[in-house]
Amino acid sequence: MRIARWAGIGEAAGVREADAPSAETEGFVVGDRVVPFAGGETVAGVLAGGLDAARAAFARIDRASGTPLAEVRLLAPLVPASVRDFVAFEEHVEGVSAGVEGKSFVAPEWYQAPTFYFTNPHTILGPADVLRPPITERLDFELELAVVLGGEPGVNLDPQAAASRIFGYTIMNDWSARDLQGREMKVRLGPAKGKDFGTSLGPWIVTADELEQYLDADGFLAVRAEVRINGELVGEDLVSNMGWPFPELVAYASRNSRVVAGDVLGSGTVGNGGCLGELWGRNGDLVPPPLRPGDEVRMTIEGIGELVGSVGESVPAPELPPARARPRLRRRG
Repeated sequence: MRIARWAGIGEAAGVREADAPSAETEGFVVGDRVVPFAGGETVAGVLAGGLDAARAAFARIDRASGTPLAEVRLLAPLVPASVRDFVAFEEHVEGVSAGVEGKSFVAPEWYQAPTFYFTNPHTILGPADVLRPPITERLDFELELAVVLGGEPGVNLDPQAAASRIFGYTIMNDWSARDLQGREMKVRLGPAKGKDFGTSLGPWIVTADELEQYLDADGFLAVRAEVRINGELVGEDLVSNMGWPFPELVAYASRNSRVVAGDVLGSGTVGNGGCLGELWGRNGDLVPPPLRPGDEVRMTIEGIGELVGSVGESVPAPELPPARARPRLRRRG
């Protein structure tokens, strides 16, 4: 099953800042058509009910109805409850560290646990949206596969229980301003403004049962991932090269915490050119060049489909002054 959200052509502006309220519809993608849920059901409600709820909802739709995909604008397939983004590919860490530190280096701590950060669930983009980045000289993409959680909330899940919470998968593009990211992470915190201006998800959620055929003997999802800039292949990898399978990522996220339906967990950037930052580190220069307005980033993951993102003009932000020297007084007056 494929689950999506969409608006009619002309109802979604495609540039988030200019969006006017639009009539959004939620339902299934059946062949080359989108078919609404029956009875006012929603993506959020179906996720909360888990795969059984999805199967029941699919049985209730009118498959003879619907609209051709070519006549709608796909939106992000869900409004996430939260977005965690892992860094689960050793090869990606090797390449990016070469660009940042001048040599390939994977910290011993990387191997101990699957590290992640939280990104902004309020700046999610869909396939129809144009990215409007901040002022940056090093705009980048990140090719990732993401899991979408469903069913009951979970705390301190083991991998087996965590696997049961994986409702489905979608493609994730973690847009990145590498110059902003590099500055703020020198403060030993982040990433923050180098990341939180836009994350693309889509084109739809493919339910977990559809991808079971790609699980290898160790439980890793052996699907092929590719990314092209303006039609030119720049990165390709197997998702099974990640250091931990997805159930272990979910289990770690739930450790002494809570995961809920609608949470999105990104795999982190795949290796072998899954982002420009890795290639810059390996090439010792900004080759290929950073993204510019008008560029198209096309991501393809086997068993999911394609997520296409386009880059628009940067949006200047109001200036803020630097930190001021303060006297460090301990008493007023």
